[in-house]
Amino acid sequence: MSRERKIILTIDQGTTSTRALLYSFEENKILNIAQKDFKQYFPHPGWVEHDLEEIWQTVLAVCAEVMKKSNLSARDITALGITNQRETIGAWDKSSDQPISKAIVWQDRRTSDYCSALQQAGLEEKIKAKTGLPLDPYFSASKANWLLEKIPSARELAQKGNLCLATMDAFLIWRLTKGEAFVTDVTNACRTNLYNIHRLDWDEELLDIFSVPREILPTVKRSNAFFGEAKIFDHPIPIYGVAGDQQASLLGHAGLKEGMLKITYGTGAFLLMNTGTKSVTSKHNLLTTIAFQLENDEKPHYALEGSIFVAGSALKWLKDKMEVIERYEETEEFAKSSPDNHGVYLVPSFTGLGAPHWDPLARGAILGMTLDTDKKIIARAALESLAYQTHDIVKALNDSGISLGELRVDGGVTVNDWFLSFMANLLGLTIVRPKNVELTILGATFLAALGSGILKEKEEIQKHSAAQKTFADEGKLAKDALLARWQKAIESVRDFSS
Repeated sequence: MSRERKIILTIDQGTTSTRALLYSFEENKILNIAQKDFKQYFPHPGWVEHDLEEIWQTVLAVCAEVMKKSNLSARDITALGITNQRETIGAWDKSSDQPISKAIVWQDRRTSDYCSALQQAGLEEKIKAKTGLPLDPYFSASKANWLLEKIPSARELAQKGNLCLATMDAFLIWRLTKGEAFVTDVTNACRTNLYNIHRLDWDEELLDIFSVPREILPTVKRSNAFFGEAKIFDHPIPIYGVAGDQQASLLGHAGLKEGMLKITYGTGAFLLMNTGTKSVTSKHNLLTTIAFQLENDEKPHYALEGSIFVAGSALKWLKDKMEVIERYEETEEFAKSSPDNHGVYLVPSFTGLGAPHWDPLARGAILGMTLDTDKKIIARAALESLAYQTHDIVKALNDSGISLGELRVDGGVTVNDWFLSFMANLLGLTIVRPKNVELTILGATFLAALGSGILKEKEEIQKHSAAQKTFADEGKLAKDALLARWQKAIESVRDFSS
């Protein structure tokens, strides 16, 4: 076999698991996927951590497994792509190659007080103007500051030039290239609160605010650039495609043009709308972010983004913690068993509320319960909560001046027809579920194909993205009454946390 087969190996380093995929552009199909979970660490309430070494071992394991399944070696692979959980940040010693602590995950809220102090100092608007992001523990900068201030060896290593501080993509590239490349891409850099999305560089004023030295941060490249050679295999593989998971998903949906809209339901849920080469500022607390920038693009494409912190993890909570369901498929069965929600609303703000509320202190609640409330009703309320939160973000997009068309969806919960039908009626939009639901990892695959020359133009992505089923608004849902009650539920959890 040879690289003429046009095969891409892609790593998807997610929040709860790492996956690897092999895709053949010659056959236009996924050859194999491998997946391995890793441990979540919760050392204190509101803290979430990952072990970088454990994650690295999962990367090695899934790459080896997917190549073995496909009977391929590194010599058969044209290029390697990477997509990753965003905002999660780690630090390691350049000389020893060892992490100095566990990575701080995007869900972590330990820096809430620090962010509040910066807000009280009047710095939020300046930060938002430069980065498109609010001042929130969700983003990487406050986590970076915590690592530098709280880990005893961090500042000393930084002063000696021996510290690397970066998001997960940069850590993986560092290990894959055996320390030869310390690089990231624009879609990851723009999620840190340290990167100026207009000047396209680390911002000196922001670095000063968060006390983060530029020297410990990676070099930023375009998403289909050459990132170095992976040298951990029996033959080097060039790394050509890197993107944060949600931007990768947008590309997987072929969201290349202004107005294209997608949402991915994973641990959290993330809605992105391509706004073209113009950055649009939201009046309703949506994020302005970089969607992608390719090697031949003079300007990046920007996006408006709304983040739901708890989506699939709400269903996981129902299953693992509350034992309301035994199988995820039961949520659809339970939802169909009742004509309505019996007035019960679940607000899954277990790690705060994301867009458009941005309330880090809000906590989860189930409201409207009576003695008739059973597990079926609670399961339905959990599903409905995902649709209500999606509605709040879509409504906030109305100030963009860009007309909304269909909403493309992916992620585990989108196999649920009841959920997508309910959401189509709630939003008044056509919902499109693609034939291939692996959109995040495929987006990075397409980037690697563009970088390596397998795909010549980004428009070629479109032929790899086909619809499997659409769900239309049937006009039968009493959505105004449902949404009014949902807003009361939101207000209740916010009042309780204040």
